[in-house]
Amino acid sequence: MTGPQVHVPYQGIGEYLSFIKEQKINPEIYFSAESIDSLTPADLEILKAKLDYRHVLTMHAPFMDLSPGAVDPQVRTVTFNRFNQVFEIADILQPKAIVFHSGYEKWKYAMRVDPWLKNSLRTWEFFAKKAADKNVRIAIENIFEDEPSNLLLLMEEMGSEHFGLCFDAGHFNLFSRIPLGEWLDRISQYIIELHLHDNSGRFDDHRAIGDGTFDFETLFSRMKDKKPIYTIEGHSKEDVVKSMEVLRKYALSAEAG
Repeated sequence: MTGPQVHVPYQGIGEYLSFIKEQKINPEIYFSAESIDSLTPADLEILKAKLDYRHVLTMHAPFMDLSPGAVDPQVRTVTFNRFNQVFEIADILQPKAIVFHSGYEKWKYAMRVDPWLKNSLRTWEFFAKKAADKNVRIAIENIFEDEPSNLLLLMEEMGSEHFGLCFDAGHFNLFSRIPLGEWLDRISQYIIELHLHDNSGRFDDHRAIGDGTFDFETLFSRMKDKKPIYTIEGHSKEDVVKSMEVLRKYALSAEAG
């Protein structure tokens, strides 16, 4: 297993740069809408120069208020424009993968998947082609899904090697109404990235791996042969370091086995 990615907001790069370089962190840089609006190509070249060590880069796209499967075409247009900006950033940074949120909420869609799926395909068919052209992979993250049917349908319809899933452990722990094993049975073939953080099932507080109630042992044992991108999403240096130590132990045990 290669070293993990660590979630880092673009605005926090300066604050955490010494920690990032000291730990030789593979960053997954989150670009909010605000950061995108303030960026210039020169800023991105400066960022590349700051990350002057051997690393693998991934990106996390903005998600607040965006909806790739929106019924309202104007909302989709805003979302489309933001995602285009993300790919313009990717042209410069050349990430291995970009994580996007699914945007599906069953209550908002009156328990129906078909309108979300139809409009999601309009969005993602365009961006999957861009991803293939740039040799980058799109990873769609579960958020409010309480079971994975909508994600599975999206994957089956897209059928692209540049388009897969990001399984978020913390979000599963909050919202799922079916067991982890059933989720993985249904979607593991499409998982290209894991978002790793923990909670007690009540709040999305992004604790270190093992500091909540999520079953990481099952996740790691089921995914070890899939070789996904492992991304730590702890919200403090301490949680990041603790999670990295857990992943190192897991890697050693996997190799020994």
